Amino acid sequence: MNYRHDTGVDRREFLLGALAGGLVAAVPLSGRAADNAAMTTVLAQVPKLHDESVKRLQDWIALPSIAAENRNFPQGPEYMAQLARDAGFSSVEVIPTSGKPGVFGTLDAGASATVGIYFMYDVKQFDPSEWSSPPLEGRLVEMPGLGRVCMGRGAVNQKGPESAFLGALHAFKTAGTKLPVNLVLVCEGEEEIGSPHFGEVVREARVTAALKNCIGVFMPAASQERDGSVEISLGAKGVVELELVSSGERWGRGPKHDIHSSLEAAVDSPTWHLVQALNTLIKPDGHTPAVEGFFAKAKPLTPAQLQMIKIAAARRSETDMQEQLGVKHWAGDKGYYDALVALESQPTINIEGLVGGYTGPGGKTILPHRAVAKIDMRLVPDMTAAGTLELLKEHLAKHGYSDIEVNMSGGYDPTQTSPDARLIQAQVATYHKLGLDPLLWPRGAGSWPGCIFTGPPLNLAAGHFGLGHGTGAHAPNEYFLIDSTNSKVAGIDGASSSFVEYLYALA
Repeated sequence: MNYRHDTGVDRREFLLGALAGGLVAAVPLSGRAADNAAMTTVLAQVPKLHDESVKRLQDWIALPSIAAENRNFPQGPEYMAQLARDAGFSSVEVIPTSGKPGVFGTLDAGASATVGIYFMYDVKQFDPSEWSSPPLEGRLVEMPGLGRVCMGRGAVNQKGPESAFLGALHAFKTAGTKLPVNLVLVCEGEEEIGSPHFGEVVREARVTAALKNCIGVFMPAASQERDGSVEISLGAKGVVELELVSSGERWGRGPKHDIHSSLEAAVDSPTWHLVQALNTLIKPDGHTPAVEGFFAKAKPLTPAQLQMIKIAAARRSETDMQEQLGVKHWAGDKGYYDALVALESQPTINIEGLVGGYTGPGGKTILPHRAVAKIDMRLVPDMTAAGTLELLKEHLAKHGYSDIEVNMSGGYDPTQTSPDARLIQAQVATYHKLGLDPLLWPRGAGSWPGCIFTGPPLNLAAGHFGLGHGTGAHAPNEYFLIDSTNSKVAGIDGASSSFVEYLYALA
């Protein structure tokens, strides 16, 4: 399989070859001959729109919406709304919330099936000094073993995959062909701070009504690894993002303002107080959560889920995974299979950042009056964000740290979707049609607010789909593959084409 733009491989020829080779024999599409003819016409437009698709991504990268910094508001949601209009969505509107707005739009193709699409238009913070290429330039860079990539903040998380999906919609417009399904688009601008107000968007009466007509909701993704393999995640861990603040003023001990460090002999330290509190959250192994009741609602993996992990451990390369992560050992010196089981089944308490006092060049010899720890807790079914937050507060109070402020900034519950859902079965069928054998994966270890769709009142299937490759989310040198020289991995055109095929499979 090869969707490279710059090597002369014709996507239409590939599709026709796949059809002749019987790769779609198991995909029962109504009016398949007519659908295949229409799909072939649409797919032929994708490579013609390549330069336009790349520029769309680069222009979007140049406008970073960062909720934590209140950056590019209201430009971010307005730009997202215009991207949706340009791609064919009608009645597009910016939905105000108590925080950053969302965007809502519909695309009525007169089809019998309707599918929900989730976008995020925000990105993570960045430090340009850590990047080899300007993070807002979207520069095209050669990546050995892959090809030409677009490097920039948001390139893979999530503007690259989302731009590829928009490219698919533009291919339908250029071909003058109606989509095989209707679409409902819901976007948010606070995913990177835990989606604290996205529920307000979905609970708008007109948005809820539109989503209730959907067979499910999916988020565009760059699902391929460097070896071309793909996995289908059947859920995601939930998350609680918060900060713990220790201050002399609230504690009633230690200084109310920074003082000379020599006074540590006579004055209590709010920073050590925070460190001691943090130490109670984890067992002596430095890894396992020690909060009372933390695991009480953690649902064990089913035999079917354990079998998925067993299959994945046999097919994946432990060495490649460790090299990509920059680690040599798994926690507790677990074997590969056991490490993957822990990744899927264990809720966690992680310190994202720890700041107190002076951190600049040299020393300042102060006793800080305030220290802050940024924390995230990852949750598995049947834990809840609200319940886990209360357990943390109760734990701190029980251990003598009730004075430490617990400020939750965002979060949501875990999500799970059945492998039998139409949304997922269409993904499996599409990947198989394209000559890929996807791994079913119990849940992603990361988080997204899919629970807003899978929980009441919608109770929809939710997941991720899309060919393409990229990495570096939340890190320097984030990239999304544009022109692939790797015959197993799709570039941006192949990613767009995969969305075209998926929409027909959903129909």
